[in-house]
Amino acid sequence: MKIILVNRYLYPDQSATSRMTTSLASGLKERGFPVTGLASRDIHNDRSQRLPPEGDLDGIRIHRLWTSAFGRASLYGRALDYLTFHLSAAWWVLRHARRGDICVVCTDPPLLSVTLALPLRLKGARMVNWLHDLFPEVALRLGMSGSARLGKAALRLRDWSLAQAAINVPPTGTMGRFLAARGIPPDKLHVLHHWADAGGIRPVPPEANALRRQWGLEGKFVVGYSGNFGRVHEFETILEAADRLKSRDDIRFLFIGDGHRRAAVETWVRQKQLGNVQFHPLQPSSHLSESLCAADMHLVSLLPPLEPCIIPSKFYGILAAGRPTLFVGDPAGEVASALASGHCGRSVAIGDGAGLADHIQDLAASPEICARMGANARDLFEREYTHMRGCDEWARLMDGLVRTPDSVESEATSPKLAKKRSS
Repeated sequence: MKIILVNRYLYPDQSATSRMTTSLASGLKERGFPVTGLASRDIHNDRSQRLPPEGDLDGIRIHRLWTSAFGRASLYGRALDYLTFHLSAAWWVLRHARRGDICVVCTDPPLLSVTLALPLRLKGARMVNWLHDLFPEVALRLGMSGSARLGKAALRLRDWSLAQAAINVPPTGTMGRFLAARGIPPDKLHVLHHWADAGGIRPVPPEANALRRQWGLEGKFVVGYSGNFGRVHEFETILEAADRLKSRDDIRFLFIGDGHRRAAVETWVRQKQLGNVQFHPLQPSSHLSESLCAADMHLVSLLPPLEPCIIPSKFYGILAAGRPTLFVGDPAGEVASALASGHCGRSVAIGDGAGLADHIQDLAASPEICARMGANARDLFEREYTHMRGCDEWARLMDGLVRTPDSVESEATSPKLAKKRSS
């Protein structure tokens, strides 16, 4: 028996789903499980690199499948990259999976569980769906599906594939309840929250942070946004707040990362001639603590219709870095509820740029409150969202499947799931 983790990106790629899946692979191996990785040969957002067909991570064999490599510049090229990964993954499973294997199928590329359900059944292996995102709901709610009929067909196929799995693992209670309402059997839903690396991300005081000095941020109150500039995130409220605060020489907005909407955000900043905003690329993982701690507080945003479908993974790193969060989105959503219960941040509705600017000014004027919120953030992280805790829970889940496939207790209607918790 082996555990096969399938995601389009794995180590050495540093995208969010790659880091999570690679982290789980390492954690399960440390706990005595035989682990194999299955990925593409690509690096996220970097078409100049193609990885070799085989790789190794501390004894974990990573098989890198051939796919097309059009990249993310066009939807058609991306769709072909997705399709070729689907076909290559199905072929690999038919050739290499064995009876009793457990295949953890992630959601990049979308609908991979649909493609792998029958090959895994034919080989006598069991499928565990790790639902980082929900597709096609994300595409449908962003108006990217192209056809309502096609979207409904994709929903039916996706729901069918979830019903075929031994277990489905959503990262939030909101997503779990949403799937249960769609008719996914409760005994096939088990919520396990995402995490960050407690050792790899540590609070770094401003005076010890080389990046703050390098980027000219000493003596400033820094408002950070770090990670993907994706379609699911909302930036207009953030940019309105930056515009309202442009006369405050002591406040800086720091944008770190890349993605679909970064160019539009940069264009808006140039047009408004905002001297209080600066941009930097994603930093190497070895500098993640300094990168996250370059900000005194962080911004997280999510479009409210996508609350059941996706989770801003940057939230865990912010907690680990011991920084407060200002959330822009549904004030009753998962992240907002976690901030309120953990006393480690505040939330505003989308469109409330004035309210966001007021919160920023309040925290800039109250360093003791900001520091207390940051300490609370790290405390919440250590209680709920560490790599050790997450991998321990996954190991118990895998052990239950190995011992007796029907023994995994559902959490779809349990108090733990019903209670709103952030991820």
